[in-house]
Amino acid sequence: MSDGQDLTFTHLPGVLGEICRRRLADVAKLRSRPLPERHAGPVRSLRTTLAGPRVGVIAEIKRASPSQGRIADLDAAATAELYQRCGARGISVLTEPHWFQGSEADLRSARGQVALPVLRKDFLVDLYQVAEAWSWGADVVLLIVTVLGRRLPQFLEAARKRGLEALVEVHTASELRWALECGADLIGINNRDLHTLKVDTQVTLELVAHLDRPKGLVLVAESGYSQPQEIRQLEAAGIHGVLIGTSVAGDADPERTLRRLVRYWES
Repeated sequence: MSDGQDLTFTHLPGVLGEICRRRLADVAKLRSRPLPERHAGPVRSLRTTLAGPRVGVIAEIKRASPSQGRIADLDAAATAELYQRCGARGISVLTEPHWFQGSEADLRSARGQVALPVLRKDFLVDLYQVAEAWSWGADVVLLIVTVLGRRLPQFLEAARKRGLEALVEVHTASELRWALECGADLIGINNRDLHTLKVDTQVTLELVAHLDRPKGLVLVAESGYSQPQEIRQLEAAGIHGVLIGTSVAGDADPERTLRRLVRYWES
């Protein structure tokens, strides 16, 4: 785990470092501008929607990625409405503009179309982005431990002051321990190594196998899922939610695919 002391992110190699440095430059250009007031209404709780007896699907609005390039041409509002109609319990919206081709407009459009909680999925490198997410209408922000390191408590506190929930993303046992030490109660385990971009769905299963879970902890599995049997395996492991991105956003028939994943126990 990074110690988070290098605020220019020169310690992060490869594409991850490039993304974080670019986002830092983006924030530097924007932070002097006043943020508009939030008009999206009260914050919706992702933790609450994932509290059901089955694994809840968080479906993602995703146009592109560093590992796959262009994935889909989509309308954010229509896609969010489709996801809700198919039974998703949350919507994830990529807002990183350079590698993922996301935007503020996508988040606002999705949030205005559904009654589900909406996650701003981005690379948060500056506290300004937490306030920005609140202003845009997000209900949840993604905080990546690989990126934030020892700065995680500051970002958790900033989210809580705004009334936002935080999905704290981890990839290793040490990152998971740190997230728990910081009091995170909504943790996403990313099967993708952000340094190599390789995906191994065993990561989630291995990390939770011997986890001493605090009361109220909600766990989300991220990356690499496309089959109902994979989600059944997550249910058996005590996972509450699964984030589905490319396998739905890039599918020729996203409605059929998402319905199969949402009702995974019937397949």
